[in-house]
Amino acid sequence: MRVLVVGAGGREHAICHALSRSPRLEKLFAAPGNAGIRSIAECVDLSVEDLTGLADFAERERIDLTVVGPEVPLVLGLTDLFRERGLRVFGPNKSAARLEGSKAFTKEVCRRHHVPTAASRTFDSAAAARAYLEELVIFPTVVKADGLAAGKGVVIAADREEALAAVDSMMVGGAFGAAGSRVVVEEFLEGTEVSVLALCDGKTFAVLETARDHKAAYDYDKGPNTGGMGTVSPSGNVSAELLRQVESSILLPIVHAMAREAKGFRGFLFAGLMLTAGGPKLLEINVRFGDPEAQAILPRLKSDLLDVLDHAVDGRLDEFGPLEWDPRAACCVVLASGGYPGKIETGQPIHGLKDAEAMDDVIVFHAGTAEREGRIVTAGGRVLGVTGLGATTALARERAYAAVEKIRFQDAYYRTDIGLKAIEAGR
Repeated sequence: MRVLVVGAGGREHAICHALSRSPRLEKLFAAPGNAGIRSIAECVDLSVEDLTGLADFAERERIDLTVVGPEVPLVLGLTDLFRERGLRVFGPNKSAARLEGSKAFTKEVCRRHHVPTAASRTFDSAAAARAYLEELVIFPTVVKADGLAAGKGVVIAADREEALAAVDSMMVGGAFGAAGSRVVVEEFLEGTEVSVLALCDGKTFAVLETARDHKAAYDYDKGPNTGGMGTVSPSGNVSAELLRQVESSILLPIVHAMAREAKGFRGFLFAGLMLTAGGPKLLEINVRFGDPEAQAILPRLKSDLLDVLDHAVDGRLDEFGPLEWDPRAACCVVLASGGYPGKIETGQPIHGLKDAEAMDDVIVFHAGTAEREGRIVTAGGRVLGVTGLGATTALARERAYAAVEKIRFQDAYYRTDIGLKAIEAGR
């Protein structure tokens, strides 16, 4: 099969890496790809927002399957265009992608279909949001930009002053552009975060292995929220019984809701959950594979990813059978540019990649990299995701950090506590 992967980050590198292992793969393309993806796929100079250009390329190159990595083209309607032109594509349509494109929409879906989630209010004006916060008694509270903000449009406000500042930043200062013109203010949930992902074919779904993300920029969950600074799989805190509860109370109602309201959900469904004293509650929904969750989960997938997606695109996931998994744990540590998630400098040469890649049970996924004059340089906030595999999370973590220590670029930083909570949980 001839396959196109849309995207340029660590998630897309992990997807390409998994697809490249398939005996059914004839040719792999990535648009636009990155310096790491270039070693296993032909990179095409097309933006993820160039919907027509991507569809034209898929037609011209006789692509059998397109896999959409990031959320932006999904929210813009890339899969709708592909399907209109008779092209096979894995990813939800524009209507279903609103689950990620609008947090207010997701809250409404949860209310209508009785999905447990944090209590919330949605505001279209800064004045109304301020008035509500002036009367709010319980803090901390959470202020979220309604639209897409690359994983950074969330503020956990410790007090009223911080919450008001977040509203002003988003709705008046335009910190996240149009994404912050509407905000959702919701209750702060206490507990442990976990990510549960499912692969959906429009009618049914298969739950993937669990993962635990680390959103905050600095050690021990300090600092601003990011797109993710590392992850481990399995999460270490989800029992089989709890996973069944998540499937029945959260995933199944959402899949059924999309079947009625959006002509089905076909793609990766990512549920960010808080395990509270009252049971699991939904924090957010993403309509694509998580990043960096993909870099920890996909290396553990023993089933042929291309074969799985080929079945799912045609609504035949129930014919595939159960997914097979490597029993080992995986730990992914993100190396970021200094200043991330704020202002960064790019173009810094990266050293030590070959030494890290040569290590046993280590995979280096490129996220924000480029090749200039024969050298790999930084090209984004999250630069690399270094994944280690091991019989236990502790061993996987040890291998990941040993590889991280071999890689150098100016002002690089990373969290040093990835995986510790999973180890404490006994995995």
